[in-house]
Formats: sequence, structure tokens, C-alpha cells
Amino acid sequence: MKLNLNQITIPVRDVEKSISFYEMLGLKLIVQALPHYARFVCKSGDSTFSLHQSNKFGTDNIWIYFETESLDQDVIELQTKGVVFESLPKEQKWLWKEARLKDPDGNQLILYYAGKNRKDPPWKI
Repeated sequence: MKLNLNQITIPVRDVEKSISFYEMLGLKLIVQALPHYARFVCKSGDSTFSLHQSNKFGTDNIWIYFETESLDQDVIELQTKGVVFESLPKEQKWLWKEARLKDPDGNQLILYYAGKNRKDPPWKI
């Protein structure tokens, strides 16, 4: 079996509000079925990302990683748009550089750059 990640769907309280947030991050809206659903494509790669309206939320359950080669510049640009980061770009011991923020519903987002270490870290099996 060969699996390829096609799409991730996350719960949000207000799909329309979340559309604005994810467009500000650079995702392109391709499906809008308000008030219940929206889907985006990333500017790089083939994966899609979608939102569905929900009132059921856990605590710290969803972590979403978006990779960007221009992490430092992207963080600065988002800060000028009012995005608040929990942590600014920092080299991690797992050899990824990461910045962390929350979406309007508290989902954990990590903007990062890993380069070759994304799939081929020195400790790869």
C-alpha cells in the first residue's frame, strides 16, 4: 500500500472567520460552503487543508505543521499583519527551525523549515 497525505480537516467554531486567518497565512481558498466547510490549497505541494464547523474541541489535540523556506521573513510579514506568535523562529534539537502560533480556535500551528532533515534526519531508521 502506498499512502499519500491528501488533506487534513480541522474543527473550527467560525468557518468564515477562520478563512480570513488561513488566507492571511498564504493558503488559497478553493471551496467555500458556509457556514459549515472550506478547503484550501497550499502554494507549495499538493496537499489540501480544510475547515469544518464544530463546537467540539479538545485541549492541545491538533498540531499542524506548515513548512516554508522563508520562515524568518514570513514570520516578520505575518507580525506586520497583527499575527501574534507564541514563539519566534528557533533552531530545535530535532534540527528543524520553528515558530509557533495559535489559530482563532486555539489549534497549534507550527511554521517551520527542516530542509533535508524533514525526511532524512541523522537518526533516520
